[in-house]
Amino acid sequence: MRTGSARGLGVVRRFNRRVTNRRVMKTAGRPGATASVIRHVGRSSGKAYETPVGITEAGDSFLISLPYGTNPDWLRNVLAAGAAEAVHEGRSYRVTEPELVAAASVARQQSRSERLGQWLFGVDTVLRLRQAALEQ
Repeated sequence: MRTGSARGLGVVRRFNRRVTNRRVMKTAGRPGATASVIRHVGRSSGKAYETPVGITEAGDSFLISLPYGTNPDWLRNVLAAGAAEAVHEGRSYRVTEPELVAAASVARQQSRSERLGQWLFGVDTVLRLRQAALEQ
């Protein structure tokens, strides 16, 4: 994956979207789950979507590594809207102020395993979301 091959990354992304994500969504967002959920609205369609993501808590923010780069639809939807809902550890949060930041700039706020995953997948950008209010 560190080769940065767009074709290879596209194959993995499509497989995850069609197979892995469906399984992960069964438990995503629940306490102890390995994945959280981002609820967002399509830029053109206005349709509501849910996408499993890995969230790291960092003070009043959430950090999400971007192994597929900065072009996935869910990310573009969140950036365009300026807000979304995150379901993490059984709680729903309104998140705002989406900001793309260099992974190196937030490395101290992430676990060793998260940093290793970023290195393995060549992740150099992270999405930072501010927790606006606890909804539930």
